[in-house]
Amino acid sequence: MTRRQHFTAGFKDGIPICLGYIAVSFTFGIMAKKVGISIFDAVLISLTNVTSAGQFAGLSLIASTASYIEMAITQLIINLRYCLMSCALSQKIDPEAPLFHRFLIAYGVTDEIFGVTVCKGGKLSPFYSYGVIFISVFGWVFGTFLGILSGNILPARVVSALSVALYGMFLAIIIPPARNNRVLAGVVVISMAASFLFDKTPGLRNISSGFRIIIITLIIAGIAAYFFPVKEDEYDELEEAGELSDSTKEAHHES
Repeated sequence: MTRRQHFTAGFKDGIPICLGYIAVSFTFGIMAKKVGISIFDAVLISLTNVTSAGQFAGLSLIASTASYIEMAITQLIINLRYCLMSCALSQKIDPEAPLFHRFLIAYGVTDEIFGVTVCKGGKLSPFYSYGVIFISVFGWVFGTFLGILSGNILPARVVSALSVALYGMFLAIIIPPARNNRVLAGVVVISMAASFLFDKTPGLRNISSGFRIIIITLIIAGIAAYFFPVKEDEYDELEEAGELSDSTKEAHHES
């Protein structure tokens, strides 16, 4: 595949993320309006951060006139999970790809973009990532713009309902690969149970969401990797069994 074809494929796969981001960032734009942030500043925040939890937390700190140090520490804790995602993606990128591609891809590492790109079969083309990132970031920024323009026009219930789209998008990302892989399905279910346990257990629920994700990821992913390692010849076995999709086969042969 050419660079343009990789970009187009990523662009198409990123459209659902774009639609989900518009709904969530729309809410962010409305909240930014209430805090008193201008249209330009709100759009700039979304363009340079691309992190829902971090941006919403940042708005709360801005509203309370918190210090820069508080802001920096909060953002570090909330967004620390992206380091784990970046490590995983770095293993999928072609080792011969120039270093600057890794810096550009790092800009667009979010939960949803990671979920799509890490499930891509074979080596990850930087241009596929660019396609996903481009359309996704556009949705995030555009939603922010629409939200801050709308202000308080929409009822609170409608604004709250828009955030449900993000959860639907997560389900659309994890369900298809989980249906074809029992180990992955088990990891998903156990992770959800562990997240619920953290949220309901006294003491554990005081841990920030960023650290929760890191702890759960390291423990569950580590156990899964130890007991169910992916062998070099596993691809051939899956192909013979007819358990691979056409897109996965194509990506594998290209790599």
